[in-house]
Amino acid sequence: MRKFSPLVLLLLILILVLGITSSIAVANQEEIKIFLDGAQLSFDVNPVVENETVMIPLRSTLESLGAEVSWDQENKSVIATLGSTSFRITVHQKIAYKNGRPIILETAPHIVKDRILVPINFIGEALEVTVEWDAKNKTVYIKSQKEDLPTVGSYENLKAILEKIKDSPVTIYGGLTREEAAATAAGNRDGVGYSTTNIQVEGVDEADIAKTDGKYIYAVGYHRVVIVRAYPAEEMEVVTTLRFEEGFSPQELYVDEKYLVVIGSSGYDAPVYIQGPVRPEIYPPPYRLKTTVKAIIYDISDKENIKKLREIELEGNYISSRKVGSALYLVVNKGIHYYIMDQIEQEKEKATPSYRDTARGDNFTQIDYSEIRYFPDCPSPNYLIIAGLNLDRPGEKAHISTYLGAGENIYASQENLYVALTQYKSGEVKPPKEKYAAIAPDEANTVIYKFALNQGKVTYQGKGEVPGTVLNQFSMDEHQGYFRVATTRGHIWRNDEHASKNNIYILDQNLNVVGKLDDIAPGEKIYSVRFMGDRAYMVTFKKVDPFFVIDLKDPKTPKILGALKIPGYSDYLHPYDENHVIGFGKDTIEITPKDRQGNNLESMAFYQGMKVAIFDVSDVQHPVEMFKEVIGDRGTDSEILRNHKALLFDKDKNLLAFPVTVMEIKDKTSKETTGIPAYGQFSFQGAYVYRVDLIKGFTLKGRITHLSEENYLKAGDRWYESSKNIERILYIGDTLYTLSRSMVKAHQLDTLREIKSISIL
Repeated sequence: MRKFSPLVLLLLILILVLGITSSIAVANQEEIKIFLDGAQLSFDVNPVVENETVMIPLRSTLESLGAEVSWDQENKSVIATLGSTSFRITVHQKIAYKNGRPIILETAPHIVKDRILVPINFIGEALEVTVEWDAKNKTVYIKSQKEDLPTVGSYENLKAILEKIKDSPVTIYGGLTREEAAATAAGNRDGVGYSTTNIQVEGVDEADIAKTDGKYIYAVGYHRVVIVRAYPAEEMEVVTTLRFEEGFSPQELYVDEKYLVVIGSSGYDAPVYIQGPVRPEIYPPPYRLKTTVKAIIYDISDKENIKKLREIELEGNYISSRKVGSALYLVVNKGIHYYIMDQIEQEKEKATPSYRDTARGDNFTQIDYSEIRYFPDCPSPNYLIIAGLNLDRPGEKAHISTYLGAGENIYASQENLYVALTQYKSGEVKPPKEKYAAIAPDEANTVIYKFALNQGKVTYQGKGEVPGTVLNQFSMDEHQGYFRVATTRGHIWRNDEHASKNNIYILDQNLNVVGKLDDIAPGEKIYSVRFMGDRAYMVTFKKVDPFFVIDLKDPKTPKILGALKIPGYSDYLHPYDENHVIGFGKDTIEITPKDRQGNNLESMAFYQGMKVAIFDVSDVQHPVEMFKEVIGDRGTDSEILRNHKALLFDKDKNLLAFPVTVMEIKDKTSKETTGIPAYGQFSFQGAYVYRVDLIKGFTLKGRITHLSEENYLKAGDRWYESSKNIERILYIGDTLYTLSRSMVKAHQLDTLREIKSISIL
């Protein structure tokens, strides 16, 4: 290694410093301008060009893009977060990190006048924005927004777009088949703990039929919402009943400290005017039902003097909604009556959906064709409408986004909304091998649309696609900038190359697939999925229940860590803690039935009673079923198997409760001659309340019912919908509340002794 004298070394350092200073000075002779989405940014330290690399101030640029920025003095690093993305950049180092992954920089960041300058390629790659350098005009252009979708534009364009897809297997026509459509032309308050709705994502609330704020219970009834002063339980009473105009049916609600939001559906008779000579005195104009989704927002600061603040009403059918802080988002489908468009005179003017927002007026506004966008490669004869509004700004009009498309399932994080839609591609007829031609089944893919959420505003971000279909919202998840989705493709009844297979796909922020794990459990289909951090838990089923533990730590190479095969299946998986999962489903037995001649048929699995189990995944390669509880016999059912909001779980209180309808076989010794298990007879409807822990598992504390002895005496072998069926269980402090459509009961949480019951009919 060559050595330099101290004098020579000092001269070299001076030359290097003077060279850098000269470079900066030359660059600053002509000011470098930076534009973000068309608006010029200003800095207290000017951007510079160093060795043909544009260097711009880091903090000011990040904050202009909406990032939160902090300074790590010890390590000389900037730490920033934007939505689900986090990154770190260190002075004098050419490697930065985004969500833990390295980004190589053209030039190392350095400090000028207490400001860190970074190369523009870091801004582009770290924040996934478009950065362009116009060297001639010394200007940087940063575009943070995605390219917009094309607009429909006109009625003629709408018909032309629909004509291309009229034979698409997607069959969303406002609830009508093609033939029917054609025929129509003819928390915590004051230190008292209380339960909240069982939601999927922390910080993203989901609407439900009953909620509490720690003192009051808000419950949806028949065409009304009842507000009950529930705490203390001894003084429980109905304080307000909200009744609605005829035609509006409330479905679910949101509650926070300031607002009550009631979401429901309405119906209007809309006259249909057929083209051609019609004598109205003989043939009066037919009517078509116009359905809408309505959200009514109330100020509930005074529970006995509740004030209606505003209404938002969207034409179409309700898919779902989410609430993030004070921002409310509604997702709606509106079918297009494609096959009668030409026969109805006013269809040209009213082929687009309408909405009503009392922040701008009481009348419905028809959405203009210029405001409707479409997905060029995947349109369907349907409108997808997403409405966003900020509850803290009742005078600000709602943000309405309308797309020619549709949605089936949604997933929402605090930053993004994902809408999933099944898209079918018709199978092809294969050349016959023998006597009959083999016909491939329709292939189903899941199309995923991504929208950014920002204080009630919705912005389209992009589209992705994966093979197969999703089961429900729990088949989707967002984690550290990646979107994960589980699908089933193929058919469970086939035993060839088109047999069912299950998969997990991992997509980046642009919804490009970066990792996948496919062909899991061939011949079976997904019954439940739960994503938890760097893991996923998947249950598939046909005859036995494989419970899979899947590693997602490396998004590019997901892998199965372990699997457990047991009788039964889980329809819903709920986290107990980091290493334990609770499964809710059905117990099963595998039987080989016989035909009338006594010959054996193919073995089949028959479901039995409801099964609740705790899975221990501490040893990921060898998961075990620690505890299980089976309730009733064949026919036993619970809403929790279809709706996670029916669950009440509190780990700190060792509390687990859910509604269940129990069917029991009275004579266990009798056997069906076919060998097929018999259905039980109705024996109970109400809440099962358990103490749950990892020492004893499930300990039944008791059962609560709203049915009277007379109801049980009158019941036959089956029990159906009743206003006395318990639907939700809540707690406030040390009191447990059970709710049906007709009453609320309060019980002591430890002993389940009844304190009081009131009617809410």
